Amino acid sequence: MAFSASKLAAPITFTHSESSRLARVPTLLSLKPTTPNRSPSRLCCSKTSSSGANGYLSPEDHFSELRSHRSHKGAPVFVTLPADSVTLSGNMARRRTLSASLTALSSAGVEGVVVEVWWGIVERVAPMDYDWGAYLEIVDLARRFRLKVRAIMAFHRSGSQPDDSCWIPLPQWVCEEIDKDPDLAYSDRFGRRNLEYISLGCDVLPVLRGRSPIQAYSDFMRNFRDTFREFLGDIITGVQVGMGPAGELRYPSCPSEKLSWAWRFRELGEFQCYDKYMLASLNACARDIGMREWGSGGPLGASNLMQNPEETLFFRSDGSWNTPYGRFFLEWYSGMLLLHGERLCMVAENIFWGTDVKISAKVAAIHWHYNTKSHPSELTAGYYNTSLRDGYLPVVRMLGRYRMALCCACFDIQDEEEENVNPSSSPEGFLRQLIFAARMCGIPLAGENSVTRLDDTSLTQMSGARTFQAKLVFGGSESCLSSASAVEERARSGLGAYYNLSTWKGINIGRHAL
Repeated sequence: MAFSASKLAAPITFTHSESSRLARVPTLLSLKPTTPNRSPSRLCCSKTSSSGANGYLSPEDHFSELRSHRSHKGAPVFVTLPADSVTLSGNMARRRTLSASLTALSSAGVEGVVVEVWWGIVERVAPMDYDWGAYLEIVDLARRFRLKVRAIMAFHRSGSQPDDSCWIPLPQWVCEEIDKDPDLAYSDRFGRRNLEYISLGCDVLPVLRGRSPIQAYSDFMRNFRDTFREFLGDIITGVQVGMGPAGELRYPSCPSEKLSWAWRFRELGEFQCYDKYMLASLNACARDIGMREWGSGGPLGASNLMQNPEETLFFRSDGSWNTPYGRFFLEWYSGMLLLHGERLCMVAENIFWGTDVKISAKVAAIHWHYNTKSHPSELTAGYYNTSLRDGYLPVVRMLGRYRMALCCACFDIQDEEEENVNPSSSPEGFLRQLIFAARMCGIPLAGENSVTRLDDTSLTQMSGARTFQAKLVFGGSESCLSSASAVEERARSGLGAYYNLSTWKGINIGRHAL
């Protein structure tokens, strides 16, 4: 059963951030170089074998040499700054510490940094009242240390409550509008509201003091472009457009703070279609096909209370997900998400056209029911991906139409690790499907690690690398290179071909108290 995008919207037309804070900063890095007799110009993840002894590199050594030569092998490294590098009041946090960290990273040969640019900080007080001061300082610091910058347009909330270690809400005036109209927030069948991201059901309605959410996102990105124009293409080389919770194109079927462990507990998720705007669209689509009874809400028997999909009426192998009603609902639900992504792709392409900045978007890596027939956790997140249907190819085709890159997580996880905990999980199967879709559409694919690790086992998942993008995560007295490392590649390796970067043995980060 199929229907047009225009009917989907009638009458309504439509880096997840790390929660950990930087408690310690790197001042000393040691690594095994790719060749024993040459200092790399940039810190790289090399695919070539290393036969020499361990090398040593400190911020004081070989600074000019590191900048004068550039390695032609391996993946340039980008390090993601902490989400709270800018305070809620719009000031740079730990200025001297950040400067020392950038010095160390630059000396070590890191290619650049990734910066989350928060809507809730820049436009926090009033509509179209932008405060870019702290982010201008960060970009200028990066330029001083000859580092590139990748900016993430973060239109979502960070954290679940104000006392979280990294709490960044939506703009104050947006929260005030949600208080007046709670249906601006997503809702599940129990009436629980999710305030991570504005419901896509009201995408083009003037619900934000005369502007629609899409207009607000567009104005934000346009003002970013105008403010940082002198840096675009030279210092700022990439922009990732946030499209949902945690910056990912998905519904908040599972709260972002739970996603790091949801796969351990086999979360099915909840359909987020119960705010009045989503229900109005669903009802209109049901009327268009003469099935008014299908437009009153989400599927029955799709309970997240049962963590085994075979115990649910909708998700079990012979469940109603594969009936005419199930196909209708899932096409509408995933179609609304695609329409939301298309609108943001369209405005981003228009805004950043001619700036030499690479635009990208991110999808969630939801793999804990990949080996089931219905893939329930993917369905509730908005990806109509089952054993009978490819739900990621439409997303990749959409990005390809606007010449955008695709980003996703879990490039470090192997099926072998999951078998004992959750036999239904298949991160490798998920990646094979995504890589194949990217190859078909000819778009770059950027992948992130999803857990805090940097070991040989995880690095063997990576090959054909173009960029290695990493977050530094520090907790207590422990120091490690993080969980959201990323690899960018043109998806030229065939199905089942994984990355092999085992010769890069990792980075040991020295401790330095604030």
